[in-house]
Amino acid sequence: MANPRVIIIGAGSAGVRAAQTLVEGGMRPIVIDESARDGGQIYRRQPEGFSRPKSALYGSETARAEALHSTFDDLKSRIDYRPRHLAWNIADGHVHVVHEGASDALPYDALIIAAGATDRLMPVKGWHFAGAYSLGAAQIALKAQASAIGRRVIFMGTGPLLQLVASQYVKAGAKVVAVLDTSPFSAQIKALPKLIARPDVLFKGIKLVAGLKLSGVPVLRGITPLEIHGDAETGVTGVSVRLASGEIRRFEGDAVGLGYHLRPETQLADLAQCAFDFDAQTRQFRPRIDIDGRTSVANVYLAGDGVLTQGADGAEISGRLAAFAALADLGHAMPDSRINTLRQDRARMELFREGLAEAFPWPHSLAAGIPDEAIVCRCEGVRASELRGVALEKGASELNRAKAFSRVGMGRCQGRYCGHAAAEIVAAATGLPLEKVGRLRGQAPVKPLAISTRRVDS
Repeated sequence: MANPRVIIIGAGSAGVRAAQTLVEGGMRPIVIDESARDGGQIYRRQPEGFSRPKSALYGSETARAEALHSTFDDLKSRIDYRPRHLAWNIADGHVHVVHEGASDALPYDALIIAAGATDRLMPVKGWHFAGAYSLGAAQIALKAQASAIGRRVIFMGTGPLLQLVASQYVKAGAKVVAVLDTSPFSAQIKALPKLIARPDVLFKGIKLVAGLKLSGVPVLRGITPLEIHGDAETGVTGVSVRLASGEIRRFEGDAVGLGYHLRPETQLADLAQCAFDFDAQTRQFRPRIDIDGRTSVANVYLAGDGVLTQGADGAEISGRLAAFAALADLGHAMPDSRINTLRQDRARMELFREGLAEAFPWPHSLAAGIPDEAIVCRCEGVRASELRGVALEKGASELNRAKAFSRVGMGRCQGRYCGHAAAEIVAAATGLPLEKVGRLRGQAPVKPLAISTRRVDS
């Protein structure tokens, strides 16, 4: 195939390494990036003119962040980089992008989707008050705006990101009231045989928690979220939880960072017609891939957190493997020994990922106890009672049907922040297995477009 057109969506860890590998293979890929600058979420670059040292932004990952940024800077003259471009649809062998109000359809011979991930959230009564943020949003505020989400911040949820963002806030000088983890410490001990697959990362996690405690931040495990207190006028005023001992305790604060691991951004893979499978361990649907990132659709590949949340270094490996797979399928000779090494590394990353899922489980059982009056879909104001009502009274036990009756997931976020919890609420109310309730299907546009958007021809 003469001069095949390869498109990469995303310029985070996976997208950068995919671009590098394609350039090394003689290609000039198009790199679509929704952000103004490369780096993705974890290695997000601060805006031009900001001068915080990289060590303050990336901590122990500073060297890796600098390496990724440097690599991409060197690549820019050999790729077609398109920042501030939103990929909003994939159809008929084209990626539809919008930039500055103009939409274009870009044809491709091979497509690597490295769309990243967003926070996985479980609603709690009061989470719609001003001052309640996802962990990712709290991190963006710190990295991109050099500001905290509040004066007295409470972090609640589970997973490594919970500890990481709390540590970043402490390092930045913010007041962290408490870190409230729904996972019991016993689960983390039980998962050690898998977590030891990456001893360096395990040690960093232990060090983060130790650092929080040394800074005087309470780290409480095995808690059950009860309510985020506040009102429409003043926003968040505190959080109530049930401790592992059964004691109910209230923590005062003006902001809350929430998150339970990450959920892959799969909407574009869905629109590309990729097959999905249900992952019973994490209780979510994921696109089906082979170890190199090939999907069920010819010449469409997935990499990074957009399919498996294996961390930044895991994303780099998967980006390279996806690019090698694309090159091989386009007829290029491949360095087999290098690919085999990457596959072995990825298998080790996968074992660690499974360990994290065991150590910090998604608290699906909380869905049954969410009060009827609690907001589930913050965009559309859908309450838990409404969702349970359409499931039980109107027979809407399949999630997309429940969406049609209740409008859950129809708002600006397109179900990114409420979809997983909504499925759990329907499953708990009806007694059906989660895989039978299903998932919200991807719809174009994956993010809102301005009514004034105009079409142009590439």
